[in-house]
Amino acid sequence: MNILICPDSYKDSLSAREAADAIATGVKLAAPEAAIDKCSLGDGGEGSLDILISTTGAERRTARVHDALGRPCDADWGWHGDSRTACIELAEASGLQSLAHDERTALHSSTYGVGELVRAALDAGAERLLVTLGGSATNDGGAGMLTALGAQLLDCDGQPLPPGGASLERLASIGLSDFDPRLANLVVEAAVDVDNPLLGERGASAVFGPQKGASNDEVLRLDKALQHLADETRKVLGIDYRDIAGAGAAGGMGFALATFLGAEVMPGIELIMRHAGMKDRLAWADLVITGEGQLDGQSLAGKTPIGVARAARDHCIPVIVLAGRLGPGWKAVLDEGVTGAFALADGPMDLDEALSRCAELLSDRSENLIRTMKPIPLRNPNHPRCAMARRNSSW
Repeated sequence: MNILICPDSYKDSLSAREAADAIATGVKLAAPEAAIDKCSLGDGGEGSLDILISTTGAERRTARVHDALGRPCDADWGWHGDSRTACIELAEASGLQSLAHDERTALHSSTYGVGELVRAALDAGAERLLVTLGGSATNDGGAGMLTALGAQLLDCDGQPLPPGGASLERLASIGLSDFDPRLANLVVEAAVDVDNPLLGERGASAVFGPQKGASNDEVLRLDKALQHLADETRKVLGIDYRDIAGAGAAGGMGFALATFLGAEVMPGIELIMRHAGMKDRLAWADLVITGEGQLDGQSLAGKTPIGVARAARDHCIPVIVLAGRLGPGWKAVLDEGVTGAFALADGPMDLDEALSRCAELLSDRSENLIRTMKPIPLRNPNHPRCAMARRNSSW
């Protein structure tokens, strides 16, 4: 049997590559004869840069930029010289994980460092740009990035707005005379792990603002500020992408990339699967095993296991999901090509234990899963069931 192992990371525990190794260990214990293809995947969230670098053969580079609070930091990015393609992960410059809990401020955090990464890519001669948007600490509608690229976001007195989404409520004009001219010839793909619009109950501020430090009142303020940005942008450019799927990703960065850089906004898992050659890998496979930290009803919005399942469904291949936890609404994934889903815990345990044992639990679940699929060796080789098992087995 040919088994394709293609998990996402298990947050705070295993990278996607480590998870794939753990699953493969369990599979081999149960079926040493199985052919295995390991392919680390991601949906545009943290760690996607590593996956793009490994799947495309890009060179890892480092740029000195500013983090979400304006402090100098080093951020990695990828460069593929033959195709003139740069890979940027927003979280490298403006990520939530790099901030302490008491530093999280959705009102004032900025994507300026992401713009600095885009400039570094342009300086290298980039003609194509892949940007992954998960894990942001920001809610500024991409204003910081635009400023770093030469846009002028001014108040009614003609003064530049300070960093952060809150200041957008005072936006009076958008000047693009100094906007980097090299952007006009740059082909941009933006990989998102959510399908939220920019505004409203499902928008960037309402859904993701609280985890970035916004109170209920601040969420309303930020939503109005982003609405003002969208309104002013429409006046300047005559286009309005506030309602497209993924516009609300990374605090509105999806909106900014689509509007000002002409980006194609797409589910991150689709972009990464394309660069990983998943079409050919699925054509080879008899079984797919994937997974991530939590599987629930929200996974349908663009998470890795669902993207894999939908692609595998076209090839009529069974897909098993191994998740750290099955959350509310998880059964909805069974209508998207998932054959079965299993939680990792083998008994009562707290989160710390589950995280520390994740590799062991993945290996154990994989071993048991494969054992249930193998034909049972009967003692009597002439028994009709044994003959039938030999005829039907793909092992």
